[in-house]
Amino acid sequence: MSSKHTEKASAAGLLVALGIIFGDIGTSPLYAMQAIIGNEPIALDVVYGAVSCIFWTLTLQTTVKYVILILRADNNGEGGILALYALVRRNAKWLTVPAIIGASTLLADGIITPPISVSSAIEGLRILYPHIQTIPIVIGILTLLFIIQVFGTTIVGRAFGPVMLVWFLMLLVLGLSQAIYHPEIFRAFNPYYAYQLLAHHPGGFWLLGSVFLCTTGAEALYSDLGHCGRGNIRISWIYVKTCLVINYFGQGAWLAMHTGELLNGRKPFYEIMPDWWLLPGICIATMATIIASQALISGSFTLVSEAIRLNVWPKVRLVYPSIEKGQLYVPSVNWLLWAGCVGVVLYFKESSHMEAAYGLAITLTMVMTTLLFSYYLFVQKIGKIWVAVFITVYLAIEGSFLAANLLKFSHGGWVSLLLASIIGALMAIWLRANLIKMRLTEFEELDKHIPSLKELSNDISVPKYATHLVFMSNAAEDNQIESKIIYSIFQKRPKRADIYWFVHVETTDDPYTMDYHVNVRAVDDVIKINFILGFRVEQRINMFLRKVVEDLVMNNEVDITSRYESLNRQNITGDFRFVVLERYLSVDNDLPWHEEFVMKFYFAIKSITNTEVQWFGLDNSSVKVEKVPLVLNTSKKIRMRRVYMSN
Repeated sequence: MSSKHTEKASAAGLLVALGIIFGDIGTSPLYAMQAIIGNEPIALDVVYGAVSCIFWTLTLQTTVKYVILILRADNNGEGGILALYALVRRNAKWLTVPAIIGASTLLADGIITPPISVSSAIEGLRILYPHIQTIPIVIGILTLLFIIQVFGTTIVGRAFGPVMLVWFLMLLVLGLSQAIYHPEIFRAFNPYYAYQLLAHHPGGFWLLGSVFLCTTGAEALYSDLGHCGRGNIRISWIYVKTCLVINYFGQGAWLAMHTGELLNGRKPFYEIMPDWWLLPGICIATMATIIASQALISGSFTLVSEAIRLNVWPKVRLVYPSIEKGQLYVPSVNWLLWAGCVGVVLYFKESSHMEAAYGLAITLTMVMTTLLFSYYLFVQKIGKIWVAVFITVYLAIEGSFLAANLLKFSHGGWVSLLLASIIGALMAIWLRANLIKMRLTEFEELDKHIPSLKELSNDISVPKYATHLVFMSNAAEDNQIESKIIYSIFQKRPKRADIYWFVHVETTDDPYTMDYHVNVRAVDDVIKINFILGFRVEQRINMFLRKVVEDLVMNNEVDITSRYESLNRQNITGDFRFVVLERYLSVDNDLPWHEEFVMKFYFAIKSITNTEVQWFGLDNSSVKVEKVPLVLNTSKKIRMRRVYMSN
């Protein structure tokens, strides 16, 4: 997907953006102002300061940082923290740390967002039905939400888009209906009121933890860039932000007219509704907060698919529900998220309790995105002064939010950090295991084995294994091959074939590259093919190889006709057989304890995820899987003494 394509906007794209992108950030008016006021009497300076903080947070954090600046850092149309990492990772190895921290905290937030959104919606029904049991309803709705993911985000977005269009219009109308009674609230556009609250009001700084709730969906906005495109996001954000800001000002106006009172559980959002609109308003809010879960779910799918290609996540199954780029469904992640969401609902029970766990993880994600984007600006040769200004301003803003959110740790914030730590540990171990494997894989020069391969191919005393024998190889260089493949051909069981094909797959930082390079090492005997695929391309090697072979035949570069005389006369194509070498941890090792732990964990997870055959999209009927021991370190030299027994 070109950058030019992401700039285009369409009516359908805008509708999908409303349905997918803005659910999380768009439903924050339901609880943000209530969380800020808390159990304290309503104070005019707090109301004005809070509304001012919200406006400038949405402006600086969401509009300037994400919509204007960070959306520019697209990786050929793809967004998200790992897409940003892919753009800069070749420049510094330490960037892996913020990438893993940011990705893991974003996934952890994806487990918290659906429960708090859906619970807050359903609990609104208590205004009409005070004794209603909400937990079973919440779990039922979450289950339905995760089930419909299989149909893809386009279908989901088109279904949700009209609902969110109505939702934001309702926010706008409700906000205006209150602001006209207290127009003085618009003074809060002045950042002076925010400064007064944070600097001079007792405990005002710590209210930032609640203010932050207004912008929690900003990171998902960037993650879902590939689903909707930059142009659609930027144009729809104008409408979304206008509606949000007016609604916050309307709630502020209502609060300003009730200074000195206690909320006592009342939600300012529902208080600004006229009585005759309460029931339809709750219904629309319920649908909107269910939709709020979608942004993080879609973003999680995108993030995991990128993590797999970057070797920081196990190779799980990916499903592409439609032909549109950016549309995907990850079954294992979908149901793990569902299990996590159900666990959160059962543990916290109430949305007010979940607020304590909400926001802390995503603040860390935003800090990591700031670090990566700052380095991206540096690589793009933006002036050092501007880079310094960006990183200074946003680390100060997000550092303040992080400090305020740390107050939530003992009240439930530890849950999101625990989830993020588990996910981050999985990513770090998986990356480390892959680095260990590649470091200790032995390669040989392919050319020195070509005479032996030709001789074996012509040795009729050896039964023919296949006409065309295809090995999946990790060797990126044209003249390299793993020693284990040579061992498999000549020693494990001599594998005689007419043509030996060695196929290597290289994953690029460009998401949708589909290139290949052919190197004929020996005409009609040994051919090396390198597939150069983007990190968002489904690896269907069986189909790709068939296309490459067709091109080679058309160009008269190879003859794939069977070399059996009877079949050759009939011009019948020879059979293709794949050999995949699957590694296992050898017992013949003397490993450091940390490497042994990493590799045992790696192979334990690998045993329950996709096999290499499934990952490469190979035809099971023509694949031979060979187990190969992975020896990370030669065992210590064994000293044995021969003894002779007397008769």
